Amino acid sequence: MAGLNETLSALMTIDGAQAVALVDYESGMLLGEAGTGMDMEVAAAGNTEVIRAKMKTAKALNLNDTIEDMLITLGKAYHIMRPVANKQGLFLYLVLNRDKANLALARRKVQDVEGSLVL
Repeated sequence: MAGLNETLSALMTIDGAQAVALVDYESGMLLGEAGTGMDMEVAAAGNTEVIRAKMKTAKALNLNDTIEDMLITLGKAYHIMRPVANKQGLFLYLVLNRDKANLALARRKVQDVEGSLVL
């Protein structure tokens, strides 16, 4: 079991991690962040819209399933967003340097860390 600071620190140990955050997608508010190189408040607010849109679409389609994570692939970076299963309305957001990251290992680490988050 890990608190917010431990969770963010654990995510920053992922190869290629540039910045991480815990975000409330109900309000778009940044609850915690670590790393450098990106305005995480702006990124959190913008990606809140992505999460909301996917949640709304899944509901409209009656998918009866959960979103494990979402990936945005850029030329230089990967952005991973993972809703927190045990805390409705929150998601972890991780920005990785694409040249240094192993996407499969990063997704697995985010899953492990998300599962141990306690708020």
